Amino acid sequence: MMKYVDFLKKAFSGEETDFTKVGIRSAVLLLAIPMMLEMAMESVFALVDLYFVGHLKESGFAIQTVGLTESVLSVMYSIAIGMSMAATALVARRIGEKNPEQASRSAAQVLLVSFVITFILSLLGVVYAEEILTLMGAKPEAAAYGKDFTRIMMGSSTIIMLLFLINGIFRGAGNAMIAMKSLWIANIANIILCPILIRGLVPVPAMGLTGAALATTIGRSIGVIYQLYHLLVADTQIRIRLSYFKPQYDLIRSIVKIATPGIFQFVIASCSWIFLAELVATTGGENASAGYQTALRLMMFFMLPAWGLSNAASTLVGQNMGANEMIRAEQSVMKTVKYNVIFMLIVSLIFIFMGNFLVSFFTQDIEIKKFAENALHIMSIGFIFYGIGMVMINAFNGAGDTWTPTWVNLFGFWLFQIPLAYFLSKHLDMGPKGVFISIPAAETLITVVAFVLFRRGKWKTVKV
Repeated sequence: MMKYVDFLKKAFSGEETDFTKVGIRSAVLLLAIPMMLEMAMESVFALVDLYFVGHLKESGFAIQTVGLTESVLSVMYSIAIGMSMAATALVARRIGEKNPEQASRSAAQVLLVSFVITFILSLLGVVYAEEILTLMGAKPEAAAYGKDFTRIMMGSSTIIMLLFLINGIFRGAGNAMIAMKSLWIANIANIILCPILIRGLVPVPAMGLTGAALATTIGRSIGVIYQLYHLLVADTQIRIRLSYFKPQYDLIRSIVKIATPGIFQFVIASCSWIFLAELVATTGGENASAGYQTALRLMMFFMLPAWGLSNAASTLVGQNMGANEMIRAEQSVMKTVKYNVIFMLIVSLIFIFMGNFLVSFFTQDIEIKKFAENALHIMSIGFIFYGIGMVMINAFNGAGDTWTPTWVNLFGFWLFQIPLAYFLSKHLDMGPKGVFISIPAAETLITVVAFVLFRRGKWKTVKV
């Protein structure tokens, strides 16, 4: 028992470890434990908002607004994740080569490029908030009700980007503990602020849905301040100096080369989710849309920890390739697959047997609950394949081979999932249920293709 306690203490200590030397099982778990808790905290943001806004007077409009806004923000997340992929791949490779100064320079350049891109997009989100909700399928009254929430959330895109990106830098360096703590701090602030700003507390007036957006933005901002302290001031392996932000065009070209397909990779996936959300809203109405968004938030609560576990593969592949340990890199991926399959099997059983209880926590509307439960039961069928697939995708990204998963996503989501969802929901008149079925079908196909390509081993030849 004591050895497990000591292991957990080490996982949470944040002490720097050479992940190219320790046992593979230990390396995976030392990274995966804080990474899973980090991603769990990211999913808590949406669940906390959903819980409080689900009890507002206009709960149908509120839940739909939160869900549709998150769907649009997923494009912003895609940019942040794509850039964080470049950061993780470059930083991990340099750390594996035992060159922390160059890792820090790479991190600074990724931050510079990302800030410029996201700032421009966040301005567009602020200006066209109501039009965005309408475009997503919200009725005019729902769009008018939720526009301030969407405007604040879109305006905070730069903060969202920094939170993702800086955590990607620390994960690449193998310091998953700082990444985890930043999300915990941000979430604690959000949990405290949500009831105060939504319901009001003297002298703070009740702001309803707008208060939820403010609470989330303030919470994330506090998390970013914590990250910046460890990036710019604290004595860590990655230490950025102001001079590192001077543009280095050769390095920027390398970043763009890795990040561009990485961004497309997640834009492809997120645009598919946006299309599915619009299809559910138009074929099933407001209740179907709210039920689907509730199911998605619950799904992501469990999916993000699995994504965190799969992030261990990304770091270990990058660092081991930097140390020229190719066999060890591949073994690390297969070990991570094993743990993710076990985790996703447990999640599937939870959704099958406890779906009604989980949905009831967020809404008591009978129609919304019916759609949410149906979505959970159908989507959970493909969870084990999804768990394998996300490890494969992260392994490619950690190696700097961001084009392979981009093509896989394009095929799986746009050429298979979207046509299938449209055909089932409209031509076979299955409505939202047809959309739900298309999700596990596409994820299973993507996993099979990604696994075959990984075993072929072309990723081992990538230079970054």
